[in-house]
Amino acid sequence: MNRKVQLMSCAMITAILAGGPGIARERMAKETGSIANGRYLVVIAGCNDCHTKGYAQSDGNVPEPEWLMGDDLGWNGAWGTTYPVNLRLLAGTMSEKSWMETVKNAKARPPMPWYDLRKMHDKDFRDIYRFLRYLGAAGKPAPGFLPPTQVPSGPVVRYPK
Repeated sequence: MNRKVQLMSCAMITAILAGGPGIARERMAKETGSIANGRYLVVIAGCNDCHTKGYAQSDGNVPEPEWLMGDDLGWNGAWGTTYPVNLRLLAGTMSEKSWMETVKNAKARPPMPWYDLRKMHDKDFRDIYRFLRYLGAAGKPAPGFLPPTQVPSGPVVRYPK
């Protein structure tokens, strides 16, 4: 009887171990697909154009580890001066659920096209979040918003008043 129990235990452990890596591989492939799609969405949606320092000026030739850490190039107009947020730090402070709620209900100052976010699907938001988490929190916070009465000290793109 003991021998039979031992054989059954060995068989069960072998089956679990054999299935375990397969399950892990399947989960990893799914996560990798989500991350790859998030990367793709960040590129085609133009997120890097503002949220990655030097991206537009270098024709997109910024190494991926430097992506989406915000910028100190301000955008100045009648609303004041805004700066592209460090999305990696932002995503690093949020759960996926809170990220989804934030981006789906966002209303930002120019030049952020917040109104276009409304056209994205939940899967897109999730994949971008997962890509940001994959990159990891890095960099420093972008400068804060300046009201129209304050003159920015650094470089800015000026919109006509």
